[in-house]
Amino acid sequence: MDIGKVGIWFFLDAMPAADTAAFAKMVEKNGYKALWIPEAIGREPFAHAAYLLSHTERLNLATGIANIYARDPITMSSASKTVSEQSGGRFLLGIGVSHKPLVTNLRGHSYDKPYSYMKDYLPKMKGALYGVPSGPKEVPVVLAALHPKMLALCAEQANGTHTYFVPPEHTAKARALIGPTAMICAAQAVILETDATKARTAARAYMKTYVPRLPNYTNNLKALGWADSEFENGCSDRLVDAIVAWGAEDKIRDRIDAHLKAGATHVCILPLRADNTPLPDNRAVEAFAQR
Repeated sequence: MDIGKVGIWFFLDAMPAADTAAFAKMVEKNGYKALWIPEAIGREPFAHAAYLLSHTERLNLATGIANIYARDPITMSSASKTVSEQSGGRFLLGIGVSHKPLVTNLRGHSYDKPYSYMKDYLPKMKGALYGVPSGPKEVPVVLAALHPKMLALCAEQANGTHTYFVPPEHTAKARALIGPTAMICAAQAVILETDATKARTAARAYMKTYVPRLPNYTNNLKALGWADSEFENGCSDRLVDAIVAWGAEDKIRDRIDAHLKAGATHVCILPLRADNTPLPDNRAVEAFAQR
């Protein structure tokens, strides 16, 4: 599967379904080979991916990520293979353990040992029966991973990793851990805005969903050397600038290139808007077109 070096990642739940299809077509028109969609409390990602794939011709769809606590291994396997078959192989399965608030608080599942749960889940998913002779034997799989044990599991039992909310320093660390051949699909939030106040205000609105609320992201950044004080009062400017690339096109392109030079095989950009409207910034999609 060729997903290109740069793709698009976005929460599309603020858009009507027809608008998401139009957006997918626009992403495809601009030469991107992959569009990533997440799973949280909105649309079911496999149904939505199938819908978007039916409205595009060449674009690959990837889940970034599908929650393994939401489906047993057989269901995850059959869902991904169904979408892959229907689209002619244009589907990349990204899965992960999500976060305790979404697993325990929302779904009522235990989140005591997420790594062990994933380690047990993967062979069951790979070995699941799928009684469709015309269907694919397997679908490419990447795991959401931040920490060493899960990154190692990506290299051992998957095609690679999908990292999120990370600076290029983490990409370099991930490459060193998973070896030279596994996929590293790094997400990078971007804001096409040169005014520092406007850009950082929008960046902080995006970041507050993740830090310090979600320990997985906070602890990962601390492991990279970020001090507790950097997370106070909406995060320091230095941390904001490390997580969200903002400015003119050249500055944002430099950040994308930094991930690629650090070992990423693919960078999926989140085209955030400076006005905090929860819609993708089509200017950024066009600015970094992959024609």
